[in-house]
Amino acid sequence: MKRRLLALLLATLPLHALAQSPADAPDLPPKAQVLEALLGSPMVRAAGSQIEAEEARARRLAAGTHEWTVRLTDQQRRVRATPDGRYNEWNVGVERALRLPGKSELDRQLGAAGVAGARISRGDALHETSRALLGNWFDWRRELASAAQWRIQRDILARQARVVKRRVELGDAPRLENLQADAALAQAEGQLAQATGRAQVAAESLRRMYPALSLPADVPESAPVAVDADAAMWIRAILEHNHELGVARAESARARIGASRADAERRPDPTLGAHMARDRDGEERILGLSLSVPLSGAGRRADADAAVAVAEAASWREAGVLRRVEAEAAALHRRATAAHTGWQSQQAAADALGKSADLTERAWQLGEGTLAETLAARRLAHDARLAARLAGLDASEARYRLLLDAHQLWPVDMDDDEHGEHNHH
Repeated sequence: MKRRLLALLLATLPLHALAQSPADAPDLPPKAQVLEALLGSPMVRAAGSQIEAEEARARRLAAGTHEWTVRLTDQQRRVRATPDGRYNEWNVGVERALRLPGKSELDRQLGAAGVAGARISRGDALHETSRALLGNWFDWRRELASAAQWRIQRDILARQARVVKRRVELGDAPRLENLQADAALAQAEGQLAQATGRAQVAAESLRRMYPALSLPADVPESAPVAVDADAAMWIRAILEHNHELGVARAESARARIGASRADAERRPDPTLGAHMARDRDGEERILGLSLSVPLSGAGRRADADAAVAVAEAASWREAGVLRRVEAEAAALHRRATAAHTGWQSQQAAADALGKSADLTERAWQLGEGTLAETLAARRLAHDARLAARLAGLDASEARYRLLLDAHQLWPVDMDDDEHGEHNHH
């Protein structure tokens, strides 16, 4: 069923979106695997089950809490003044409280608000899972990049060590340079082993967390894309689609309906009943109706006041979430633009230091410099290149996170009815 649902979701997406979406970029996992991973997430499936629970609660609210009550009494009457002083008697009756007009509609609204809130919560779970997947993906890619850069450095130092060894054998270089070259190579090999281990740990964690993802042996490196500088547009898009804000608004709306329902409960529901009795062995037959109405007191007024306070608190929480989400959206856009600018600076520094290291090595080969200077220049070039690669990944992740929160990366606004129907399969 999950595969059929996945195919349906992909079919509902516009073809041009599938062809041009950033989710199909080579530095991200395939969209089909992402959707399968999101649908299989325990958090998302739990949120889907919560929709079913709220739908059941909505049916319960629509049905009401009042039920029919049957009363049956069997008794024996003893009268001393009569010859036959014992009579078998019984009494049977039914009764039920009736909801006053308006309460049923408020109960239905409460149920509908609960279902709507659960569906938005499922979207929030889907969004949070998407954020976690994106973050874990780039954590793994950073470890891959670190290992790849240390592998390059190891290969360069291994080549230099072979050159130094040959020169020492020919008597063109002191043995000290051989020790320096071997030490630098050993250090690079140690760093490479550690970086490779971290990459393997990150890959294993990613596979365990998202079994639907098939991790490639390597991810092609691509230059980060700049973010549109129009911050207001991004903030509006994020606020429009933010699930956390939607959850706060749904809770606020539900609390307001709950306050109206508590106020309506200050008018108690009457209980209507009918009873039939047989007295004195059938000499007397009784048929009657009963009506009972509780008297509203301080308890019901306190419940209504508490519900109003709860609704006011939910409204203030909604305002707080709105303010925080807006601030986070602005910070996210600023972070994405700053990350791209930082990557450009790091890239320029890496290019310059790489050329400097090449020139220093060439001078050493010509006998115009020392190996220590060459190794120092190569280490600076390596550090700059590694910083540039990591800065590029940071910039790409920040941009993708911005697209994700604006719901322009992966389809996290799926049909909740469809998912709620198939969630348990």
